[in-house]
Amino acid sequence: MGLKWVDVQEIAIQLAESRADVDPRFVNFVNLRSWVVALPEFDDDPQRGGEKVLEAIQAAWIEEAE
Repeated sequence: MGLKWVDVQEIAIQLAESRADVDPRFVNFVNLRSWVVALPEFDDDPQRGGEKVLEAIQAAWIEEAE
């Protein structure tokens, strides 16, 4: 079972691990979307990740990084 857009916390954890050199506070949504879609376990429609879900992922990633 792959990652879906609703798996905000798990996506944030994987981004924190795979992009440890990135400060999530300064990531734009274009990059964030492409990094989420590129995660090995991601299995959802890339177009369904709207601004609200990207904001939630970014917020969870910031928490994860702290």
